[in-house]
Amino acid sequence: MARFVPGRKYSRAEVQQAVISSPATMGGKWNTGIVEHDGDFFIFANLGVPGRTGHDYDNGWEEDRLRWYHHSESHIEWPQIRRLLDPERRIHVFWRRAKRGLFKYAGEGIPMTVSDTTPVEILWSFNNSKPSEPSYTPTHSHQDLFLPPTDFNRLLTSLKSRKNLILQGPPGTGKTFIARRLAWCLIGHEDDDPIEMVQFHQSYAYEDFVQGYRPNEKGGFDLKSGVFHRFCERARANPDTPHVFIIDEINRGNLSRIFGELLMLIEADKRSEDYAVALTYADPADDRFHVPANVHILGMMNTADRSLALVDYALRRRFAFESLQPAYGTDYGRNAFEEHLTGRGADPALARRISERIGKLNETIANDSELGPGFQIGHSYFVPDHGDEPSDTWYAHIVDTQIAPLRREYWFDSPEDVDNEVARLTADA
Repeated sequence: MARFVPGRKYSRAEVQQAVISSPATMGGKWNTGIVEHDGDFFIFANLGVPGRTGHDYDNGWEEDRLRWYHHSESHIEWPQIRRLLDPERRIHVFWRRAKRGLFKYAGEGIPMTVSDTTPVEILWSFNNSKPSEPSYTPTHSHQDLFLPPTDFNRLLTSLKSRKNLILQGPPGTGKTFIARRLAWCLIGHEDDDPIEMVQFHQSYAYEDFVQGYRPNEKGGFDLKSGVFHRFCERARANPDTPHVFIIDEINRGNLSRIFGELLMLIEADKRSEDYAVALTYADPADDRFHVPANVHILGMMNTADRSLALVDYALRRRFAFESLQPAYGTDYGRNAFEEHLTGRGADPALARRISERIGKLNETIANDSELGPGFQIGHSYFVPDHGDEPSDTWYAHIVDTQIAPLRREYWFDSPEDVDNEVARLTADA
């Protein structure tokens, strides 16, 4: 179950996704304002005003007091209320002030006093202190990366100043790995709640990203917010927390169509209501939209991808671009990579052999007039997953199943050269 932070706001869908294990367990209980999951109760209430809970009566909150109506006059005998009053049971309370607004997590509630009248009134005490979060700084990131600290700090500065950054590099240079650590440094601790990640593709559209009409159960269409629109509303509800929206394969989508009018709104100097615009599908009565100042966009781009031409000039002007290189191309990266492998149990000779042979292969790729540095082989191919034991057999398997197919794609018209190169990579392995 996700950890909810007191004082932070969540959409009902976000809470539901975290506490409901499967759609089959939802039933009507979710719509009553109470749901039980793994022995914990979750209460959703309107603050200071009555709110319907799925029955023919209204329930309301006034700060720390709950007024709970029920058709039976024997309120405390109602089994669900009795279970709510169990001092050993954890009650998570969410409330909101406006209809369809975000729910603010009040914390874990403990019933203090109960009045068995019409309606039941419960006075609650809340543990709403935010849990202490261990800080996450660039120093923590440096321990996990094969990137010189000065280079990582430059990436972080670019993301902070421009608010929009694209990491570009050959396959396997750790773009996704670095992106999450940049996000944690920006947030200040390891917290995935203010992070969202999507992957662009040829079918991705404005309706998925910003807003559009979707079919409903009645055979009609409802206006639905896209993933970035919802993310911006989450960030707007928590203005003191940096939020990072990560886009993998950003160059694979039709960017002008996906972003639409947001191409202007994502600019660092236009993150205010002064530049708010009416969205394409929005009702004229709806508020105009702008991207909050605490939203940062972090894109990732594979330089070996032939679709780079789709990254138009309009997007390039709005993003900072930073390039990542394979670790074995620098003294710092090569040493860090070899130390990582030996720390995972690899023979030092194997670690050096990988650096030398893949490094030489990359020189050949970089000097190829039809390829170039953007098609080099990254170090991530040879970073062991959990449970892997880096050995000669492990190395040979990676070359045969991942590096060789990539080389055959690069040099499809020279199969003999590919076979010779693969044999050179795996000699003595």
